[in-house]
Amino acid sequence: MDARRLLTLAVFVVFTLTVAADVVVIEVEPGAYTIEQALQTARLERLHGEDITPVLRFHPGTYRLTQPVILRPEDQGTIMEGGNDVVITGGVQITGWRKQGKFWVADVPEWNGRPLEFRQMWVNGRKAVRARDVEDFEQMHRILSMDKEKETLYVPAASVRKILHAPHAEMVLHEMWCTANLRIKDIKVEGDSAAVTFHNPESHVHFMHPWPSPMVNTEGHNSAFYLTNAKELLDQPGEWYLDAKEQKLYYMPLPGEDLRTAEVEVPALETLLKVEGTPDRPVSDVTIWGITFRHSTWMRPSLQGHAPLQAGMYMIEAYKIRPQIKRPNGDHGLDNQGWVGRPAAAVEVNGAIDVRFEGCTFEHCASTALDYHTFTQGGHVISCIFQDIGGSAILAGTFGSEAHEAHLPYRPTDQRVLCSDLLVMDNIIDDAANEDWGCVGIGAGYVRGIRIEHNEISNVSYTGISLGWGWNQQTCAMSDNMVRGNLIHHYARHMYDTAGIYTLGAQPHTFIEENVVRDIYTPGYVHDPEHWFYLYTDEGSSYITVRNNWTPSEKYLQNSCGPGNTWENNGPQVADSIRKAAGINQNEP
Repeated sequence: MDARRLLTLAVFVVFTLTVAADVVVIEVEPGAYTIEQALQTARLERLHGEDITPVLRFHPGTYRLTQPVILRPEDQGTIMEGGNDVVITGGVQITGWRKQGKFWVADVPEWNGRPLEFRQMWVNGRKAVRARDVEDFEQMHRILSMDKEKETLYVPAASVRKILHAPHAEMVLHEMWCTANLRIKDIKVEGDSAAVTFHNPESHVHFMHPWPSPMVNTEGHNSAFYLTNAKELLDQPGEWYLDAKEQKLYYMPLPGEDLRTAEVEVPALETLLKVEGTPDRPVSDVTIWGITFRHSTWMRPSLQGHAPLQAGMYMIEAYKIRPQIKRPNGDHGLDNQGWVGRPAAAVEVNGAIDVRFEGCTFEHCASTALDYHTFTQGGHVISCIFQDIGGSAILAGTFGSEAHEAHLPYRPTDQRVLCSDLLVMDNIIDDAANEDWGCVGIGAGYVRGIRIEHNEISNVSYTGISLGWGWNQQTCAMSDNMVRGNLIHHYARHMYDTAGIYTLGAQPHTFIEENVVRDIYTPGYVHDPEHWFYLYTDEGSSYITVRNNWTPSEKYLQNSCGPGNTWENNGPQVADSIRKAAGINQNEP
């Protein structure tokens, strides 16, 4: 080893460099900035002319971050090698608990020089409940009426009496295929009803857009809601409340819990790992193996509310069009316009070629777990576990930039912007969309050549796999996609207008085949309890072949579809060999 390599060791004492041919192994141990320093060590080797393959070998332990780890074009060929008990976390431990009446109370530390706010808390690995007004969601109240011009919802007075003086209470409102997080501005009780108004920007966006919308009808199925984020609602064991102004955290323990000896984690960082390249200088040939990503936050609902359009994409601007505008190619009239933003992700991939995740675990995430967003080619997600995810477990492809109107066909001049040729296989997704109920297990927007195969998806609040975007049948950027051999069960835990597998838009040469979809939840508070399906080709779905999928019955929907769709041999008569082969099978890519 030459003098320069010895100098590297002297500076970065937490690493050991072992050189075998062109492979450099860098031993990484828990500690502040050690992952960043390991990446810098490998880059310096290359700057000195070395043609190497860096292997970052993580020792067991918890790696607590104060900022995201970033893989850059300079990190080409890097392997991040984990194993048992290698955890990268954006969490902060809360200690110093003391008993105060029926509560345990702790002071919340500052984080990175600022007061720490959060929307999730875990006690000994179990997600605690942010204080709310119902223990069972079947007990939710329903709205009475709404006034869109006054941006007001009218609710039973009894439902809001506890929070009349709560400064930062929120309403979580069930709206057909989405839920909205609305920060309450004012409550005025008028006899048996109360007028509730909300803060902007979400109030204006929420009441201006037509779809989805709060439901009011004569059948007793008005939109349901629950209330949260008020100390007055802290009345059940396992619930917590953060007094952000006083920086005090309150928790009502479960029987036998002693917070002095418990491990309590709250999330502080939205994104733990970013793979960040450009179309001209992508991050390429990177493998992340055997690492657990844990405790990510998402604070937009606390700061700006959350009014989604679909699949967790939040509306920035949206409004109704009167009269409707006629559209070409058989699409029904356009009655609204909307522009959407994208929620944060614990792990985000942009500007990348062949970035691979293998045997990783994603858990305790506030929003999306893993997001292959823009300018991504190839790569795979294989044999990973996703559990306790607040939003979608996996997102792939753009759903249109914030400048792209959602109903226009997406045809970017630079095709590299697309997510193409990604393989998602043999993953287990369980307990996803447990906060933003309108999110999905696997969501793919404008994608090309994506393969979603042999995954098992269960306990999802809305749809298992959502493929495609754009409410029109005009050909666009999507094509050549495959959804095959997946096992989807126990879905639609909280929503309706849903399916195990759902599509939007024109997708030539796309196949949905040999999947098993079964066991749907039946929440009693949905607007239309019969509007659910095993397979669902929605607006504009075109040139898609749906064949040999096993379902207990032929409960399917083809809604405002375009041309070229083929349905063949779907239902309970599908061969037993196909039914048994669906789900995890440990195939090789």
